[in-house]
Amino acid sequence: MKKLLPIFLSVSLSSFAQSQTFEVVGTDTLNKIDVVGKKQGKWVLRGKHKPGTCFTAEQKIEEGKYVDNRKTGPWIEYFCNGNMKNKLTFVNGRPDGYACMYHENGKISEEGNWKINKWVGKYKLFYENGQVQHEFAFNAAGKRDGPQTYFFDNGQKAIEGNFVGGKENGVIKEYYENGDIKAEKNYAEGNVDVATIKEFQPKKPLVKKSDNPLDNAPKIEVKPDEKPNEAVAKKGPIILNGKYTLYNKSKQITKDGIFKDNRLMEGKAYIYDEDGILTRVSMYKDGIYVGDTQIEN
Repeated sequence: MKKLLPIFLSVSLSSFAQSQTFEVVGTDTLNKIDVVGKKQGKWVLRGKHKPGTCFTAEQKIEEGKYVDNRKTGPWIEYFCNGNMKNKLTFVNGRPDGYACMYHENGKISEEGNWKINKWVGKYKLFYENGQVQHEFAFNAAGKRDGPQTYFFDNGQKAIEGNFVGGKENGVIKEYYENGDIKAEKNYAEGNVDVATIKEFQPKKPLVKKSDNPLDNAPKIEVKPDEKPNEAVAKKGPIILNGKYTLYNKSKQITKDGIFKDNRLMEGKAYIYDEDGILTRVSMYKDGIYVGDTQIEN
């Protein structure tokens, strides 16, 4: 994805309780903490609760409902410009159900259903211009299954084919950005039959410099606070080429796989909330997001 997969905000009880002030809206009391220190009911987190951020004092950062200190039902998170950042459905403190993420310009970024730390059913990823980038279908195990389609940012198909159990199966077609067929490849359980590959020259002129879907794909790149163990002591910019495991300041794994010029080309990206709880593990292949894998206990 163009961005790293979204981080689900969760305010720490200890830090928030120190600056907490109850709010009353109509007959509802917001941001309640019960006698045993657990968050209950409707909560609205504002800029005044997160000093030092880009939010103004009364601007909403996120809102939703708590039951016994765990997020429940729909939760909405916002960008500093006021646009919605994501709308997630929570069950027992974890995203579970309909999920919709947005670009900062207000257009949808991702949309689908999240179940037990993985996408299930139909899923879409969008470019910032609103065009669909990926149309995937996931089975109950969170593996891609059925028709899968990639698109260029002009709306033309880039790649289409069928997956079974997370692997390419059957004919996979690739297209030029002008819509002409580029190649046909036969797959069986994720392996291509090289001898049967068919390649075609475009019939119409190519408008853009590149016809490679990867050039328009979201990039997962190394963040300033991420470093591989062997590079922690090094000064200056770190350029990763090859296989690396990256860690954050809390020594949690954030990325694991093969990098090219600091871009994760193949491997896993680990996403945590602000309390350090792992919420998502996303898979990348050839620099492109291909799905999520189940979080291991």
